[in-house]
Amino acid sequence: MARLPTGIAAALALATLPLGLGGCVGVAVVGGMAAAGGAGYLAGQERGVNGLADDVQIKTDVEAALMKADPRFQQSVTTTVYEGRVLLTGHVPTPQMKFAAARIAGQMRGVRAVYDEVVIAPPETVWDNAKDAWITAEIRSKLMLDPTVRSVNYVIDTENGSVYVIGSARDQSELNRVTQIARYVPGVLRVVSYIDLRPGAPAAVAAVPAVPAGAVAAPSSPYPDAAPEAPIAVRRL
Repeated sequence: MARLPTGIAAALALATLPLGLGGCVGVAVVGGMAAAGGAGYLAGQERGVNGLADDVQIKTDVEAALMKADPRFQQSVTTTVYEGRVLLTGHVPTPQMKFAAARIAGQMRGVRAVYDEVVIAPPETVWDNAKDAWITAEIRSKLMLDPTVRSVNYVIDTENGSVYVIGSARDQSELNRVTQIARYVPGVLRVVSYIDLRPGAPAAVAAVPAVPAGAVAAPSSPYPDAAPEAPIAVRRL
């Protein structure tokens, strides 16, 4: 998600901070949040204290390398990192910039995988950025309030109505719930899942079938009285 003006970003800060490392949140903010949340916040994450520190370093390295290669990357590409897996989102004007961003990220120490979701398109408007920021904040809030979801294990980024979720689920049921919550938020056009199942969890990761328009959602849905707003795309990890 492209950077928002200070006023808009500040208004959404409280809602967008609690869920991990990525999106528009800087490294310094993540460090301060971990300190404020204490051991409970860190212990609640599957990646642990060392994993979080490694991801902070990778994010810092990737962003610095992108900035060095082309200052335009600072405003056009968002870097999200979870357990060494790097998700790149945003808008760039040329195919060369898109390929360069993925190549640079893949060369950084500690990177296990690069998920390139950068699109070749004009930059978003301030209004588009604000809508994306609201969607991200709304999803994060709903995940935090859901007792079946360990929300600290997920990072959300939204680009032009497409929601990208990266993180670690304790089981298939939790994975399904997270993507279902996201797809019901107004304004979401699609949900792209890069959620991994933690070791020892059932191995099958399959796309959750979309409910046809006008059909009644399954009882397990968090919003059983309405059809889902967006389809789910599960990326093979």
